This record gives sequence, C-alpha cells and structure tokens, in this order.
Amino acid sequence: MERVARITEIIAGSPVSFDEAIKAGFERANATLRGITGLRVIEQRVSVVDGKIAEYRVRMEVIFVLET
Repeated sequence: MERVARITEIIAGSPVSFDEAIKAGFERANATLRGITGLRVIEQRVSVVDGKIAEYRVRMEVIFVLET
C-alpha cells in the first residue's frame, strides 16, 4: 500500500524551555492534524527582554500521512 505524506511548518514558544516549546507545538498540531508520523526541529531561537531570556521558540516541520 502506498502512502503520501505532507509537511507543514509551525512555530511554537514557551517561557520554560525548548523542550516545552516542542511539546506545546506538537500538542497543538496533534489537536488539528491526523496521522502525524514525525517532527523535525528546523530552528531554535530565544526572545530576550531586559537582558533575560523571555521565551524559547522553535520552528518545526510536522509530517503527517494524507488520508485516502
């Protein structure tokens, strides 16, 4: 059986850590998309306010299989 996948890109953030930003992005994507088979973190950034890290941000690709 052949499968076809699609990739969509999302950005997520967390004031706690990169791991928490990844989890937040995955949970939100999982609420909307069916058939997620993987994630790829493309980029990690931080937002700085007053000389302190305010938010951890990740840009990720969400890979999911298209339904037939």
